[in-house]
Amino acid sequence: MSETGNLGCVVAAVDGSEESMNALRWALCNLKLRSPGSDSSFVILHVQSPPSIAAGLNPGPIPFGGPSDLEVPAFTAAIEAHQKRITEAILDHALEICSELNVRFSLLQVNVKTHVVIGDPKEKICEAVQNLHADLLVMGSRAFGPIKRMFLGSVSNYCTHNAQCPVIIIKEKDTANKIN
Repeated sequence: MSETGNLGCVVAAVDGSEESMNALRWALCNLKLRSPGSDSSFVILHVQSPPSIAAGLNPGPIPFGGPSDLEVPAFTAAIEAHQKRITEAILDHALEICSELNVRFSLLQVNVKTHVVIGDPKEKICEAVQNLHADLLVMGSRAFGPIKRMFLGSVSNYCTHNAQCPVIIIKEKDTANKIN
């Protein structure tokens, strides 16, 4: 972070959920990057699941004596192509949000980048933040209940404790209006 408090690199993690897009909006509206001419960047990060996790299965043994570790390349390629389309749609939506808010990064000479990594979101977000030398990570919170959180874990909670930079978690807009 610079002496003036402006940020050099902000990473906004998006997963396609409305919560993550609200966090992106918040970051764009509320954070100030370093002055023009510096190497400031705003990174929109998306973590894509590996094809085996996305499919939710590991091909089992083929009935009637086939090999048990056989991979089906066409199946894997189809899943990868589908995930790529999903990732492109998520990043396109995020970039549309930038345009909607009339964020003119080119006039400010700030680099807006998209960055995609493949793997477990918890680990990959923290790894990307470290590799990008981020000054701040911004992400949404899906506000899973205790049961879902127990089985799925909380990506935002993990990142809060393991990211190598400060983390801002943006909760649902209407949280104050909801009854707990």
